[in-house]
Amino acid sequence: MKYVSTRGKAPDLNFEEAMLTGLARDGGLYVPEEYPLLSVQQISSFSTKSYEEVAFEIMKPFIGDTFSDDEFKRIIKTAYSGFSHRAKCPMVQLSENHFLLELFHGPTLAFKDVAMQLIGQMFEAALKRRGEKVTIVGATSGDTGSAAMEAFKGLDSVDLFIMYPHGRVSEVQRRQMTTPQETNVHALAVDGDFDTCQALLKDMFNDFDFRDEVRLAGVNSINWARVLAQVVYYFTSAVAIGAPNRKVSFSVPTGNFGDIFAGYVAKKMGLPIDRLIIATNQNDILHRTVKTGNHTKSEVKPSISPSMDIQVSSNFERLIFDLYQRDGSKVTELFDALKNDGTFTLSNEANNQLINEFDSGCCSDIETIQAIKKYHRSMGEILCPHSAIGVSVSEDQMGKSPMITLATAHPAKFPDAVQKACGVIPDLPSHMADLYDRDERMTRVPGDLNALEAIIRKGIK
Repeated sequence: MKYVSTRGKAPDLNFEEAMLTGLARDGGLYVPEEYPLLSVQQISSFSTKSYEEVAFEIMKPFIGDTFSDDEFKRIIKTAYSGFSHRAKCPMVQLSENHFLLELFHGPTLAFKDVAMQLIGQMFEAALKRRGEKVTIVGATSGDTGSAAMEAFKGLDSVDLFIMYPHGRVSEVQRRQMTTPQETNVHALAVDGDFDTCQALLKDMFNDFDFRDEVRLAGVNSINWARVLAQVVYYFTSAVAIGAPNRKVSFSVPTGNFGDIFAGYVAKKMGLPIDRLIIATNQNDILHRTVKTGNHTKSEVKPSISPSMDIQVSSNFERLIFDLYQRDGSKVTELFDALKNDGTFTLSNEANNQLINEFDSGCCSDIETIQAIKKYHRSMGEILCPHSAIGVSVSEDQMGKSPMITLATAHPAKFPDAVQKACGVIPDLPSHMADLYDRDERMTRVPGDLNALEAIIRKGIK
């Protein structure tokens, strides 16, 4: 299978090349040239398979001959061996027709582990075979950074630098990024918000001299392999409650649009999804776009759900590419307007397609706290603030089809918000019990590309 850029001017790549490249050289994001369609019989068969077996079947058509079947199965087995739950991504029933998909049983307690643990193994295998080394730079609003560090720390073929907005992540999230002692991983505290970090990352990829000098690669959700790995749990969860014999809806707390785009891909592959619900916090650009057809940036407002404090949702470009019939020139025009003017408006046809595929809702900090309090009181379920947003938004949009809300992080990652809501301080698991006692190591970085590139050059082993 070949991968094409959403901007239409970069060369087509195979899976390995797209994975190691990250952002296309024309500034676009790579997507598969087509989505394989799974049969009803194949989807039904997932009910008797392990998570790892389903992951292999879903991802194999996308990776081509990058890995042999045996090698890819070993990669998958290794990637998920450190998850604390046998099901990897288990579900909890909240009500007769509402289920919570727990995606936080990986080593850093967030849904990012599901993809990042796999990517770490795939990168290492591919780079060792090629005899190459890369510099990975990522931007995080909280969870991607720690998941990447856990996946890549100590690997000989990778130097990893993670930017996070200084003072705008939870203490647990920060410490997960600043306490690893492996010398190939580096935490960079950037002056600004997540959009500042993400803009610096894109500018760095577009600085081709620097990009080629350090062999730059990316593992943000701009990397197609991240999205692909997340497609799997849409299938496993839906099949667990009756798919493909009945439709299932999903409520997805999202800021950067990657996790819910994976649901869109699952639907394209034949999973009978009724509604995909975009659940946002007060930084509601995606919700506003669904409701009005106008995509306009505003100032990022810090919230108790910091991983969703985003106004530039990079993966939204992948959807726009499809909404405009894969017209790369039109995608370039729209996102140039977003960068220069802070806004663009969807065509009537694109807007109609958007609202046909997605519903949306937003949730204030007060409503988030109320949701955490409600579920703790009613059933003893403690939700992280991001998961609480997904649950709260889903309540307003329950229909005939069963609803699965994605629980994106363990509540212990956000103890202040949880304690404020329900008076409970959730415990960290035993492997992280000493997190607050570990020495921190990070570098403060101004929101300046030249300064950032100089720090990265100095930090490469």
